[in-house]
Amino acid sequence: MLTQAPQPLPHVSDVRRGAPRPGYWPRLLPLLAVLAAATRLPSFARPLWNPDEGYLAVQAGILAHGGALYETVVDRKPPLVPWLYEAVFALFGAQSLTPLKWCAVAAHLLTAVLLASTARRRWGDGAGRTAGVLYLLVSVGLNPEDTQAATFEVFILPWTAAALWCADRRRWGWCGAAVAGAFLTKQTGAAVLGPVLWMMWRCRAPRAAVVRCAAGVAVPVLAAACATDPGGFLFWTVTGSGSYASFTGSELHVLGRGAVNAALLGAACAGFLPSLARAPRRPAAWLWVWLGSSAVAVLAGFHFFGHYYLQLAPPLALLGAAALRDLPRARVARALLVTACCGGLFVAWGLLAPRPDLAHAERVADAVRARTAPREPVLIWGMHPETYWLADRPPASRFLTAGLLTNYSGGRDGPRVGERWAVPGTWRTFRAEFAVRPPGLVVDDSRGGPYGVGRVGALRRLLAGYERVGGVDGAVLYRPRGSAS
Repeated sequence: MLTQAPQPLPHVSDVRRGAPRPGYWPRLLPLLAVLAAATRLPSFARPLWNPDEGYLAVQAGILAHGGALYETVVDRKPPLVPWLYEAVFALFGAQSLTPLKWCAVAAHLLTAVLLASTARRRWGDGAGRTAGVLYLLVSVGLNPEDTQAATFEVFILPWTAAALWCADRRRWGWCGAAVAGAFLTKQTGAAVLGPVLWMMWRCRAPRAAVVRCAAGVAVPVLAAACATDPGGFLFWTVTGSGSYASFTGSELHVLGRGAVNAALLGAACAGFLPSLARAPRRPAAWLWVWLGSSAVAVLAGFHFFGHYYLQLAPPLALLGAAALRDLPRARVARALLVTACCGGLFVAWGLLAPRPDLAHAERVADAVRARTAPREPVLIWGMHPETYWLADRPPASRFLTAGLLTNYSGGRDGPRVGERWAVPGTWRTFRAEFAVRPPGLVVDDSRGGPYGVGRVGALRRLLAGYERVGGVDGAVLYRPRGSAS
């Protein structure tokens, strides 16, 4: 009795067109590699692109000198990207982020390859090429400081693409491990679990497959918790961010940012969104579930930063490839050309746009370096932790920004900024650090923000033994009274 060859998933109605052609990957991989590097050219034009890169660089430096994550340096993020920065610094030195920028290029290339492989398996060779190219072009379709930085969202993407690649092939254990990798890169990476569960349900995965997937998720997460501090891992990645994940404060500002970023990403997808709306066959349901779960990840925390929107790029690329697969070759070429032109405009924006925040941080770093000894601890009271890295000075506190101590973030200047909205327990720890290892220089870099020294009584009291010794570019410098300038 003849048996039918297994399909990718029983619910898939799409039929691959034609047999796979030999030499497919040797031709496609160089194209995707060149495109990945070309779309990331602006990344190499600046020492760094946003404060997240600076935060990670400082974290990696502390870890390299014997620090412990969630103990001597803290953040609201899981450990994979800080560990990546630490490993790259150990291999190539901490003076430049260029090796990490190449890691980001590799992450985008791997994501494109996985998407191309998934699309090819379902819809044929042409759809695979389209998916890989669309992804790389769409992934630059936001403010350059969000797309060109080597930060958390960039490194989420290959994990999420790998999770769906494995689910499509019913490799449930590896699928769970990829979900865990996405979560351990950033919490919102766990949103990929939505389409994974949908695919398991649609293909009626047996109980053993569910167990393998669950084990694949649980084992890496538990291992990461044990490799750090389990209590600190749970607090900083899950339970300690209630005040941060709030919509209260600067609602119009935050909503405006969200609308602008959605419009930018929509412009980047302008080449294929009309075809998606008019597609004769609706793409597979799991793609819409993936897009919806990624949208939930964008909404999480109610901040709507541009880099959050990067999680939408992989499902959008696959949806575009699915919509274009039935169109004449000329229309597909036109859609790709429009998308390429849009991507080119975003790349040009990254190459030509000024970076005033970086220039400010560099001027402050020069002043810090001129007034301190090489290993003298410094406190930068602001939202630009990259200043520590640019000045090559160790931070005096495990809290690298004022945000953890005041809940200020992303322009929020409403009623939920101040000491009472800090992460629980941080001020007690901060005062103890200040007493044991007082900074040789304090820089108030709030520049009129709602977290300035004049508005934070606890910090003002700690600076009672300090005197103002100058300023630079709006930042105010303080040294201990009676110390040598």
